[in-house]
Amino acid sequence: MAPNPYFQFRQFRIVQDHCAMKVGTDGVLLGAWAPCSSAHRVLDVGTGTGLLALMVAQRNPLALIDAVEIDADSARQAAQNVSASPWHDRIRIHCEEFQAFASQSHGKYGLIISNPPYFRDALRSPDTRRTSARHDDCLPLEELVRGVTMLLDEDGLFSVVMPVCEGALLTDLCLLGGLFLRRRTWVFPMRRSAQPKRVLMTFSPARGECGEDQLVIEEDHRHEYSEDYRRLTEAFYL
Repeated sequence: MAPNPYFQFRQFRIVQDHCAMKVGTDGVLLGAWAPCSSAHRVLDVGTGTGLLALMVAQRNPLALIDAVEIDADSARQAAQNVSASPWHDRIRIHCEEFQAFASQSHGKYGLIISNPPYFRDALRSPDTRRTSARHDDCLPLEELVRGVTMLLDEDGLFSVVMPVCEGALLTDLCLLGGLFLRRRTWVFPMRRSAQPKRVLMTFSPARGECGEDQLVIEEDHRHEYSEDYRRLTEAFYL
C-alpha cells in the first residue's frame, strides 16, 4: 500500500508524496518537545517535509525560521507546505547542503533543531534519496555539530531526536565542540519496553545541570497512547 500523500495536523497539512522521508513519530516528538518559546530565530537542519519548521512556527508566533534541505524534491514540497500554512511569511526554505549554509553569514540562532540522518554502517536502501535522508553520508554528525557551533547564539539551544546509541555519540561530539547536555528525555515505545528506543536532547554552550526524564508513547496495545504523549502532542494531532 502506498504511503498517504499527506498528513493532516490541526493547523496545517503536510503533503509528502515527493519527500524522501515521510512524517513520523520522531519528528512529531521533537517538534512538540523542543524548547522554542523564547527563540526569535530558529534553524531547522534537514527539514524534509517542513514538519519541524511548521510545528515551531505554530508554537512560537514570533519566531523567524530558516529550514535547510539538501534534496531538491523535498525542499520544493516543503516550500509548498509552508506556502499553504498560516505562517508562510515567517519560514524560508533553503535548498542546499547544511555545510555550505553554515559557512555563509546568516547570523546566529536562538534554537537549532534537527531530526538528523544517523545511520552509519547499516544496509543502504536502493532508493538513493531515502538513503541520503537516513544515513549520515551527506551530513556526518561531526559536521552537524561543527555547523551548529558556528551558528548557535551564545545563549542558544540545540535540540535533536536520535536512537540511543547514536545519541551517546552525538553527546560526546557536542562536548568536544563546547556544547553541554542540558535536557534529556528517554523515549520508550511502550509501557512494557525494557529499554528506550529514542532520546530527545537539548544542548547549550552554557554549562549547567541536565534535567532528565522519560516518556512512554504507547501503553499496552498499539495506538493506545499514554497520557503524557497525548498531552505533549495534543496541539498538533487531530
